Amino acid sequence: MAEAAVKTQPETTAAERELTDGFHLVIDALKLNGIQTIYGVPGIPITDLGRMAQAAGIRVISFRHEQNAGNAAAIAGFLTKKPGICLTVSAPGFLNGLTALANATTNCFPMILISGSSEREVVDLQQGDYEEMDQLAIAKPLCKAAFRVLHAADIGIGVARAIRAAVSGRPGGVYLDLPAKLLSQVMDAEAGAKSLVKVIDPAPAQLPAPAAVKRALDVLKNARRPLIILGKGAAYAQADDQIRALIEKTGVPFLPMSMAKGLLPDTHPQCAGAARSTVLKDSDVVMLIGARLNWLLSHGKGKTWGDPHSKKFIQIDIEPKEMDSNVAIVAPVVGDIGSCVSALLDGIDGKWPAPPADWVGTVKTKKEENIAKMAPRLMNNSVPMDFHSALGALRAIVKERPDAILVNEGANTLDLARGIIDMYQPRKRLDVGTWGVMGIGMGFAVGAAIETGKPVLAVEGDSAFGFSGMEIETVCRYNLPVCTVVFNNNGIYRGTNVNPAGGSDPAPTVFVKDGRYDKMIEAFGGVGVNVTTPDELSRAVNKAMDSGKPTLINAMIDPAAGTESGRIGNLNPQSVVRKK
Repeated sequence: MAEAAVKTQPETTAAERELTDGFHLVIDALKLNGIQTIYGVPGIPITDLGRMAQAAGIRVISFRHEQNAGNAAAIAGFLTKKPGICLTVSAPGFLNGLTALANATTNCFPMILISGSSEREVVDLQQGDYEEMDQLAIAKPLCKAAFRVLHAADIGIGVARAIRAAVSGRPGGVYLDLPAKLLSQVMDAEAGAKSLVKVIDPAPAQLPAPAAVKRALDVLKNARRPLIILGKGAAYAQADDQIRALIEKTGVPFLPMSMAKGLLPDTHPQCAGAARSTVLKDSDVVMLIGARLNWLLSHGKGKTWGDPHSKKFIQIDIEPKEMDSNVAIVAPVVGDIGSCVSALLDGIDGKWPAPPADWVGTVKTKKEENIAKMAPRLMNNSVPMDFHSALGALRAIVKERPDAILVNEGANTLDLARGIIDMYQPRKRLDVGTWGVMGIGMGFAVGAAIETGKPVLAVEGDSAFGFSGMEIETVCRYNLPVCTVVFNNNGIYRGTNVNPAGGSDPAPTVFVKDGRYDKMIEAFGGVGVNVTTPDELSRAVNKAMDSGKPTLINAMIDPAAGTESGRIGNLNPQSVVRKK
């Protein structure tokens, strides 16, 4: 009788099963892998993806231009060691994001550009779809990896592959192509959940060979004029304690590249930043940690380096192909920076010999000479300001607020700030990096404020600000603690050039005279301030940083201040032919 009472449950029909779609699977895949923020610009076909992501608890930061959203995602990757996500529409929006993607790849920032796209069958037959473009083919040469997902069941794998590609080995930019039809594809929810992939150990440690570590230590120990150069790769690694221990244990002078400033304070007694020319030219052994011998270091040769045959280079890098890229590397150490530096520390047995006293003394003397020579220019309170007096005021503010993040771009504004403003904590200076590309300012400022919650001081040349200035509205919309200072000298490099033909048009490098950038932010509810002296600048920045309110300070600089192309004028070819 008991058996007869058992009723068989009918099977669930296909119509009754719970379903999901591509929109939900993309969001679920991102959340499963710890993605908390998306930067982007809404539009066809990804508008609902952004709305639904926000509803699902992901923070969605909407920009006015995709390049700036991409820059925010890229700097988020640098600061967190997780891929920053940029979401764009198809074709033009995708193209706008490509500069940021390529820049992220060049700078080794982990970032994923996700773009909606036209359907494959229409693109391949060139049938003229809305914003039709073979985006995958265009993206491939400009990033570390590129993937396209055609089926909802593959979304989990596609997201996982993009994440692993972005952060493993040498980090970089990745493109993920999502055709519009994919997002509305429907599948069984249970099967969809099973298709998602949580990436395990996406950036595993890569240990250096013991023989390589010993070789590097032997070369460094026998140096008479050793130097350690820290690059932004060292900052990205977040191996701060190990790097500091290595430098202090060896006693070797160190030179930080701009985005590595603050790994050890610029005021550290071993910092050779103020003696850069001397240590590059006169050193005999140079250890590179997360730095590359590219144009920023004159490719490791030429007059910057003195006699190239008298130098030996040790290089720590996760990419074997980086070795010998410009000069011979006598002691390559291949692996992730944290593991390599730890191995070097372990290999230092007993008391390490201090660098020769004459070398340390030479570096110290040159530092003191250059600092003393610069001091009067930084203290000048003249009107109008020049770059040195304005940066001198900001230098004091950063010293008092070492936890604030400095974003910096421009020509003279960037080049001079690198040497004038000391940094005291790691990953607090964000600038144009390897490519020297202008326009990163507001994207980096927004990304840094969102990811860290720290106050941001964005120091912009007036030309550089123009590339991303509309994002001032984004800063106000999200009420971010960003104080933007525009160094306004009425033009690119300077504002005194004239039209050589004598016509009514201004010279190509000249802007509207005495423009009021501070009025822009007032249109969106932020605080605008116009200043003409270092004292006024100091008071305005301190007030802005104390308040945390979105602020734009228009800092009037002498129009005649500034040099052609800043400190890289040698890269700007000059015509030697004058047409009669």
